[in-house]
Amino acid sequence: MVFYSLEPFGNEAPYIGHAITASTIANVNRKKGTKAITPEDMMPKFEKPKKQTTDEMIGVARMLTQALGGVDKTA
Repeated sequence: MVFYSLEPFGNEAPYIGHAITASTIANVNRKKGTKAITPEDMMPKFEKPKKQTTDEMIGVARMLTQALGGVDKTA
């Protein structure tokens, strides 16, 4: 865990530098007496992808097949 605090890795790593910069700019321009903004406040929040059912996957495949001019031979 100590290494992660020094050298972040994973999905958040590309955004940490930008979050630090954004929070610094926001804090320099904030009104006196207001709460300081942390880099965590500026990090994007990603939703975990919804697990698709088999029927949903087949529906997407059919839609892409038709959109690309293919013929659905399963029907």
